[in-house]
Amino acid sequence: MKRKLVIVLSLISAVLVIVLIVVLATINVKKDTGPTPEYVFFYAENQTANYPTTLGADYFSELVYEKTGGRIKILVKYDAELGSESEVIKQMRYGGIAFARVSLSQLAEIIPDMNILQMPYLYSSSEHMWRVLDGEIGDEYLNKTESYGIKGLSWYDAGARNFYSIRPIRKLEDIEGMNIRVQESAMMADMVSALGAVPSKIVYSEVYSAIEQGMVDGAENNWPSYESMRHYIVAPYYTVDEHTRVPELQICSSAIWNQLSEEDKSIIADCARESALYERKLWAEREKSSRQIAEKSGITVIELSLEEKKRFRDAMTEVYVKYCGEQMDELERIMDY
Repeated sequence: MKRKLVIVLSLISAVLVIVLIVVLATINVKKDTGPTPEYVFFYAENQTANYPTTLGADYFSELVYEKTGGRIKILVKYDAELGSESEVIKQMRYGGIAFARVSLSQLAEIIPDMNILQMPYLYSSSEHMWRVLDGEIGDEYLNKTESYGIKGLSWYDAGARNFYSIRPIRKLEDIEGMNIRVQESAMMADMVSALGAVPSKIVYSEVYSAIEQGMVDGAENNWPSYESMRHYIVAPYYTVDEHTRVPELQICSSAIWNQLSEEDKSIIADCARESALYERKLWAEREKSSRQIAEKSGITVIELSLEEKKRFRDAMTEVYVKYCGEQMDELERIMDY
């Protein structure tokens, strides 16, 4: 009797699976009512579905599909479904993945010249950074990617990183001796050391408990990260020094790019720039809402004066020499642009 019951249940399960497959297939057919695309490409994104960069990628995909009359369809895969950023870059260099959004810090690992664009206190403001990246300097650095099997398309925003701590940082002397959590980055550790503080490399997910337990006196990150991880509860002083702005890039595999017609290249480049403006708008909104949430909790926001920011920047002399080397003239060019 039990064996017959198992057989019956198995048959019912099989029927349900078949029905589900048919339903899903029907939904997909109805959904794809447009023209059959000539090209279907994957786009790699490691953030969540509702993150500004992912929404920017979705917008880019929609624009390309619309402006090519459905000839090119780009499927955005988020949540690192296609691998980490470093893995994605490797695959793109051989045409395994067509498009992606990656951090400049990841590209700088294989294109050393790009490292200068993420130097601490390089940009005086957001407006300064976009003046640089949307101008001739930004184009020059997008073009540098072509020697590495990648086509740079446009610049995305990732905000500015600031210090937050258990006690206020209003001037350079205030940070001296503080134990500050930093990313797994030699340059970030050197930056903190140059300011007179002690860098501590701690896993991102453990920052809250590290501050709470007194292992570190603070950390550094952008507003969305500070708010979403609820670090404002244990580190109620947020100092807006904007020490680093690490932009992100939309890129295309050169192996794929070189197969496209000049018309399609032009369309994709235009769509990439348009989606970048859209993503920047979303990022600004995200930063604003995150700041408001943190401020409502009662934190203290400290805006450094221009004079004090200059003191922080002047402390970076040895860091600039170490990481820029023969690019010191280029560093000055960017700072004065």
